[in-house]
Amino acid sequence: MASLTFLSPVVKFASCTFSHKPLHSTFLHSSTNPSFLTLNILPNKFRKSHKLRTLTVSKSKDSDSADVPDRLISALCYFYPFFDGIQYGKYVITQFYPVQAIVQPLVPAIRVFKSFPFNGFLVFLTLYFVVVRNPNFSRYVRFNTMQAIVLDVLLIFPDLLERGFNPRDGLGLDLVMSLDSTVFLFLLVCLVYGSSTCLLGQIPRLPIVAEAADRQVL
Repeated sequence: MASLTFLSPVVKFASCTFSHKPLHSTFLHSSTNPSFLTLNILPNKFRKSHKLRTLTVSKSKDSDSADVPDRLISALCYFYPFFDGIQYGKYVITQFYPVQAIVQPLVPAIRVFKSFPFNGFLVFLTLYFVVVRNPNFSRYVRFNTMQAIVLDVLLIFPDLLERGFNPRDGLGLDLVMSLDSTVFLFLLVCLVYGSSTCLLGQIPRLPIVAEAADRQVL
């Protein structure tokens, strides 16, 4: 009995020490819980990926890619120089029926465009200052609009030549007819090529005017 009484404090001390170890191991296990680390790390990763996605979207705004609205706006811009230079087709339209069939559906729009003498100048100002100089539009739209504007500006030269040299008959009249027909066919080709290429989402580069448009559009 005495030995049992003597050993009882040791047994109690051992039981207390043994029962304390699970508490200590539980504390270490909770401090190294993977879920605790996940809560601290994953939000930073998510925020980083979100920033990368935002940066990618902002860069694509100034690229040469085009969505459907950009394609439609760009295609419509090429009607501006064609409408402004329709008078150069007075000889071709009357002589060739296929050309007349192409122009016939556009007659109402041409009449509206020609109804006011300053419509061409107003359209020029609108396209240049509202579209070309507006960074809210993509570079695709601004480049095609600038090409149409430069093409229209080039019409000044045949107009000045026709005003200064206006023969009534003979060889001079034949030269004027050839010049007018060449200018009109060039405008028609630019209209068909520029508009169809824009509708396909590609970049049309017109001869003579493409480099000038590149210099104007940053």
